[in-house]
Amino acid sequence: MSEDEFRAAMSRLAAGVVLVTAHEAALDPDGPRGEDVGMTATSFMSVSLDPPLVMVSLREGSRMDDLLAEQPRWAVSFLSDHQRTVAARFAMRNRVSDRLLFDSVPHTRGEATGAPLIDAALATLECHTEQRVTAGDHTLVIARVLTAAVPGADGGPLTYFRGRYRQLD
Repeated sequence: MSEDEFRAAMSRLAAGVVLVTAHEAALDPDGPRGEDVGMTATSFMSVSLDPPLVMVSLREGSRMDDLLAEQPRWAVSFLSDHQRTVAARFAMRNRVSDRLLFDSVPHTRGEATGAPLIDAALATLECHTEQRVTAGDHTLVIARVLTAAVPGADGGPLTYFRGRYRQLD
């Protein structure tokens, strides 16, 4: 089986779209403030109710993978079908900085993690990493959910299917 064949088969699995966020602390306490980091993900799932655990799959060596190896507290915003542009902007590879991306996306800062929580998301979670597992070219990050909120945003979930963002009809 080729990588293209595997990719084509997996593209037929619809997935919810989330934005994983974390706050990278300043290296020098007297220097510039830290930076918020965000990454669009479709490989996110609930793992356990008791205790409340979730899992996200991160490309090994990505900025988010490296950050979550150092920073155990992070957040997830479940994107709604009208947040396609948010998903697309944080899915771009090789961007220099996330600071400008967050400037134009309404958000609040999570009390438990300090990470950005996207306004009008269907739900938000704040998490603390409990385990990291290497799986091929990805890292599976399993985390305990510290807070969960359902802000009551209108609309349905943003999904990803056959290489495109989609809405449920």
